[in-house]
Amino acid sequence: MPRSLGSDRRQAIVEGRVRVALDPGRTRAGAELDRTSSAARRRFCSLVRVPRTEGMRPAMPHEDTEVLIAGGAVVGLTAALFLARAGVRVTLVERKPSTLRHPRARVINPRTVEIYRSVGLEETIIAAQSLTSDLSTKTVIRARTLNDAELFSMPMRNEAPGLSAATPCDWCSIDQNRLEEIVADHAVKLGADVRYSTELTSFDDDGDGVTATLRDADTGRERRIRARYLIAADGSRSSVRQRLGIGVTGPGVLQNIVSLVFKADLSGPLRGRDLGLGYFDQPEPGTRMMPMDGSRWVFVTPYDPVAGNAEGFDDDRCVAVIRAAVGVPDLRVDNIEVQIERTGAKVLGYEVAAQLAERYRQGRVFLAGDAAHAMPPTGALGAATGVQDAHNLAWKLAAVLAGDAGPGLLDTYEQERRAVAGHTIDYAMKTMRDRTSTADGDGKSVSYAAIILGYRYDSAAVLPEETGGPPALEPGLLGAPGTRAPHCPIVRDGVPASTLDLFGEGTVLLTGPEGGGWHGAAARAGLDARMIGGAELADPEGRWPRAYGVSPSGAVLVRPDGFVAWRAPVLPAALPRGPEAVLRSVAGRILDRG
Repeated sequence: MPRSLGSDRRQAIVEGRVRVALDPGRTRAGAELDRTSSAARRRFCSLVRVPRTEGMRPAMPHEDTEVLIAGGAVVGLTAALFLARAGVRVTLVERKPSTLRHPRARVINPRTVEIYRSVGLEETIIAAQSLTSDLSTKTVIRARTLNDAELFSMPMRNEAPGLSAATPCDWCSIDQNRLEEIVADHAVKLGADVRYSTELTSFDDDGDGVTATLRDADTGRERRIRARYLIAADGSRSSVRQRLGIGVTGPGVLQNIVSLVFKADLSGPLRGRDLGLGYFDQPEPGTRMMPMDGSRWVFVTPYDPVAGNAEGFDDDRCVAVIRAAVGVPDLRVDNIEVQIERTGAKVLGYEVAAQLAERYRQGRVFLAGDAAHAMPPTGALGAATGVQDAHNLAWKLAAVLAGDAGPGLLDTYEQERRAVAGHTIDYAMKTMRDRTSTADGDGKSVSYAAIILGYRYDSAAVLPEETGGPPALEPGLLGAPGTRAPHCPIVRDGVPASTLDLFGEGTVLLTGPEGGGWHGAAARAGLDARMIGGAELADPEGRWPRAYGVSPSGAVLVRPDGFVAWRAPVLPAALPRGPEAVLRSVAGRILDRG
């Protein structure tokens, strides 16, 4: 039956009531999208229009959408958010009845906050931080048990060199389940059709689109839906990836894990320590505990799947492993909380894996998040890497669907994101070894700032400079093509802001105060152009040219995902074809316009 959004939208999301019926019909959000879709696309696609190059959408006997997303955790929801913002008709299906109660990830890094800032969610996310949000005083420890002496201790807040100056955003201590509620709510407001208790059971890619069968988990009724593209964000054991026959490389499954939330007074074994994350050797090496508030704790421990599965962890067994990790044999455990609405499940079982899909695309189907790459949870990188996948893919799908780009642009998704995931998996593996092993590390390390901010894309959607260079992992690349456009403090209409606030709704040409020739040419070429250092966008510290590696007469073309696509360090005194022709050619090459 249709489930109303109701007045309390957050509670509706938690209870799965944003799901609509599988019978065709319009949600309130869908009706609103009909009125706003064209306007949204005009805002998003600020490039010169070209006719659609794809065929007409085939008539289907049931319902249709432009993008279907399988998987309603943070990656799928983020893809739905950015697609809906761009005016794309998007339907997301999730087999679970709601977002999980279990927090899973507890912290998001500054790059992830930047991405949500671009859709106006930064303040909402900060306001929803957990009660353990002051990371500056918290520590990460390793010990035999919580009650034993520490084997090592380190600050929880990652003060990576260069990180704070490179971004306007900070770490945010928000539980993933709460983040998912916020992202789902905003996606629905923008027109996304989000359906819980709905499972994708089969699909067929015929070259012109994807026809999928959806099953209502409550009624068992099935219905077909036609989509132009399918995004698989259905986890590390992705059924979509398996049906496509896409293999994975890497170590594979590292551990089988059970996780739960319990309530107990741990003030004694804590001994006044402000613990943010603890790694313990009991009952198994790799056991972890994290505080939710003053008395509630997230508990994670490996188990041997040969000896039984996660369902075998009844209350008595859960209490036993908690006591072993805390190091207090008679610890009173007051409550073990239900994690999945309408199921009574108190324990979540999952795999910790390190693997990379052999390819990210097959035909009109794309892999994102854990379906494309899985890694240990050390460093707050797993979900973050998936959010960046969604951010990268969404603008490209929107541009192709709007007719502003050729289909070749979609090939750059794998070209760009797979290499980044490989570097990130390696980093997460090393971090896990360093935190859970007594052996000395190899001493080789890439900075955290480089991992989340300093990578360079090498694809057809980037026009490299003549100096070229391999894909880089350096935090200070000064606006090189293929890298994240640098943060530079500016003042917009009298209000302090960042250059990052200029990106998100289309491709933008940034020019300096002496780049008037570029600025005018961009307007004639149909590009949005912003002059840094003028009255509208002041550069009070004069940092913009150096931050972006250009002279005051230079120009930088920035993609909707905030990555530099092309730059001209100076405006030459004479261009054979003029700046307008240069910009048209650059945009055409980046967007595969043929």
